[in-house]
Amino acid sequence: MPLPVLDAIEQRILGSLAEKQRTVPGSYPLSLNSLRLACNQTSSRDPITDLDDATIEAAARELKARGLLRIVWAGKTSRTLKYHHLLDEVLSLQPDERALVTVLLLRGPQAPGELKTRTERLYPFADREQVEQVLLRMAALPEPMVQQLERRPGQQDHRWAHLLGPVAEPSRQASAPGVDRDAVLQGGVAARDARVRDTYDRVAESYFATLGEELTGKPFDVWLLERIAATAGSDPIVDVGCGPGHITAFLADTGAKVSGVDLSPQMIAVASREFPDLDFQVGSLFTLLKPRTAAGWGAVLAWYSLVHLAASELAPALTALTRTLAPGGVLALAVHLGEEVRQVTELVGEQVDVEFVLHEPEQVLAAVAVAGLTDVEWYRRGPYPDEAATERLYVLARNPLP
Repeated sequence: MPLPVLDAIEQRILGSLAEKQRTVPGSYPLSLNSLRLACNQTSSRDPITDLDDATIEAAARELKARGLLRIVWAGKTSRTLKYHHLLDEVLSLQPDERALVTVLLLRGPQAPGELKTRTERLYPFADREQVEQVLLRMAALPEPMVQQLERRPGQQDHRWAHLLGPVAEPSRQASAPGVDRDAVLQGGVAARDARVRDTYDRVAESYFATLGEELTGKPFDVWLLERIAATAGSDPIVDVGCGPGHITAFLADTGAKVSGVDLSPQMIAVASREFPDLDFQVGSLFTLLKPRTAAGWGAVLAWYSLVHLAASELAPALTALTRTLAPGGVLALAVHLGEEVRQVTELVGEQVDVEFVLHEPEQVLAAVAVAGLTDVEWYRRGPYPDEAATERLYVLARNPLP
């Protein structure tokens, strides 16, 4: 059976329905209002659209006539129409194929690393290699559903596109090459961790001298850290990726019971010297343990400590941290935003060679959802004058009570 040929509006409608069927099953099928909001949302979409009800209704009727969409009543006593896609039936999609087709319909051509990150809530791909295997399988079908595109100058990886109709270049990729945030793991996790550890061992003294008083010029961070301390109450807090301990010490000054963990032995040495009344230990966020004196942490703070993680590591990292939280405990994150893997050769005046991974807000929030956290609140702010010129994302999310 030949593949359907979808125009841009039809692609957006079917992609939005397929996404919401998985991410908000309680609200699916979608009403016209919900479908319009899903099509026009400003996150996880490229390009951003502003489709009106009449346009969506006309396209939906055409899709229904072609057997790609079903229009149903909301209930026996309701006159509200709802929309249900039939992509699975028409294309005989497996769950992993369905996830990739959905994201390709919504965001255009993407690299395997990007697809791995952007399908977190749709299908649990183990790694980018598994994504590539599924893409190759779909490309080898008698009627191929996807194709590999030629690599453009400056790109680290080939992108893939669906074959369900004309595909426009994503607006952000038209001016910037695709970002493969998993490229930092090309030499393996151990090699990346060694580079990070060596970097912070080398700059530990200069880092504290430069940034030890940074909170004096960051009123928003101070406000949010005080909130975190108050939320934890008498339960212990752990500062994961604590560096030289200045954030840990600030929390302690609020009256919180707090300790620090960092991958760098030299950072821990500086923290222990500067704040000898606090407990600091060398450790990794992936192997964080629960406190010895409580059932779990009242708050886990990851303040800019995810900056070296690949996109595929975000969800596993947050899941590992969540397992150590007490019921009702809070995970607090601060991350840099952007579409870049930045090669850094100078840090606090010292020569280094390390990669910083800037993430998209939807990637971080998807990882929070995968970790099973609830009551999510988040904030964005621009840089202060003396900071690196990146936007910041702050997230507070709660471990559900039993």
